[in-house]
Amino acid sequence: MSRQYLFTSESVTEGHPDKICDQISDTILDTLLSQDPKSRVAAEVVVNTGLVLITGEISSKAKVNYIDLARQKIEEIGYVGVDSGFSCNSCAVLVALDAQSPDIAQGVDAAHETREQSSEEELDRVGAGDQGIMFGFACSETPELMPLPISLAHRIARRLSVVRKSGILPYLRPDGKTQVTVLYEDNRPVGIDTILVSTQHAPTIDDITDEAAVQQRIKADLWEAVVLPVFSDIALKPDENTRFLVNPTGKFVIGGPQGDSGLTGRKIIVDTYGGYSRHGGGAFSGKDPTKVDRSAAYACRYVAKNIVAAGLAERCEVQLSYAIGVARPVSIMIDTFGTGKISDDRILELVHQNFELRPAGIIQAFNLQKLPAERGGRFYQDVAAYGHFGRTDLELPWEQTDKAAILKEALVESLSVKV
Repeated sequence: MSRQYLFTSESVTEGHPDKICDQISDTILDTLLSQDPKSRVAAEVVVNTGLVLITGEISSKAKVNYIDLARQKIEEIGYVGVDSGFSCNSCAVLVALDAQSPDIAQGVDAAHETREQSSEEELDRVGAGDQGIMFGFACSETPELMPLPISLAHRIARRLSVVRKSGILPYLRPDGKTQVTVLYEDNRPVGIDTILVSTQHAPTIDDITDEAAVQQRIKADLWEAVVLPVFSDIALKPDENTRFLVNPTGKFVIGGPQGDSGLTGRKIIVDTYGGYSRHGGGAFSGKDPTKVDRSAAYACRYVAKNIVAAGLAERCEVQLSYAIGVARPVSIMIDTFGTGKISDDRILELVHQNFELRPAGIIQAFNLQKLPAERGGRFYQDVAAYGHFGRTDLELPWEQTDKAAILKEALVESLSVKV
């Protein structure tokens, strides 16, 4: 029997209060790693009206002006005028940082001594920075092997930033949210049910002051300048049955930290798969790669993406778990939801044979501590908004499918033996 259902994912723009915090946290991480690749970082940021608080635990030899970093990132996001209630030049920036606990550090201290080496013994010496569970996911719904709802939500959110910063829609302000509901039939997307955009804006547009007229103008502009360009290269498009909702409360003038407080790590579903896959609960931003919350989640995505890219399955979810101070994962789970061309047990064997999942090995394989020179010291801050996965605009090591050919060979061999 055919089954239909709706699935919804959301994204937020770089000016959302929580995303401001994520980006400041990762800007701090980028700056510290650029000067000292051995930096241990757990940077947390809080924002509210006129206030930025930087806290957490950092151990590093780098010399950093945290206040300047915060102001520069806030300016880049677009909070530059006093009329927004939050401005890069006038907000107060408070810094309250401690050094990393030695009890936590001792489990991964060997990483500083052996990071440039890769013998089995040395990789086994470097334990995980904490216990935890991480998930990675990939599916064949989009070219980037991401679920369609979160992919579309991110595209629309990024387009909001483009039309604001380029002056196409100059009345837009930095804060915004998007949400896309996709109609599925037999686990395949077949329609765009609802598109929701909530975007901060100026009180008036040109000479229009009536609130209802302002919202009508925004809705028409967003359809032409945001939605249609996003769907221009996508086969599945909105149709006459698609609902398009814009600023459902009637207006969105007060936004950003003036409208709501923000906190690092509060958008973990936006950062990953939009709720389409399970999540281990750990946030990414502000954490150096010795924290498996971040590095192992990237590794999970890498494994899942290569499995799908190789044609072993149409959908794949990978779970890893770690114990603090222990290098090898406590467990590895593969689930292809019945879409596998070979058994999940056989795929798990291939993962054991072809993927490095020890923390030091992940760091080395993805070069997560030495930032690429061509990126100008920017790396983590660029994934702190609009998702860490499926980014076609960035060269991310965990998005590579360089293992797909090897896995495909194993698939061909398995099918040959079965025949």
